Amino acid sequence: MGEPGESRRGPLKSAVPSNVVSPVRRCSRTACGRPAVATLTYVYADSTAVLGPLATYAEPHCYDLCAEHSERLTAPRGWEVVRLALDAGPARPSGDDLEALANAVREAARPQERAAGAGGAPSPGSSRDTHPMEVARRGHLRVLRSPDS
Repeated sequence: MGEPGESRRGPLKSAVPSNVVSPVRRCSRTACGRPAVATLTYVYADSTAVLGPLATYAEPHCYDLCAEHSERLTAPRGWEVVRLALDAGPARPSGDDLEALANAVREAARPQERAAGAGGAPSPGSSRDTHPMEVARRGHLRVLRSPDS
């Protein structure tokens, strides 16, 4: 047959030219091609929409939004919108990321403590006692104080 990538009809052509793919993440809204600056995540169990800085990786159930769409975001009636401060610079992973992940895994492995602490005040030994940086909590979401303040 000849060269690889050739058929009897001639060379194979790609349906999408390779120069169309951009490494910049774009807004998830239909027909919006602006660069994404924020990530939207829905927590259905808590009726909460969380809008924060652009996530390090694109996740299947998260939505990347441009500046305009993130400013105009509204949630369904009865839902709460949690807006986290957006970073002006590029996202930089911190050394605390691995520790935060380990703490989340430990907390998830202790369902009986979470159920005991759901009555209002945190139970002794709960995650609130071990995280002095925690400012507020809603369900499994936590708002932490910045280490700079």
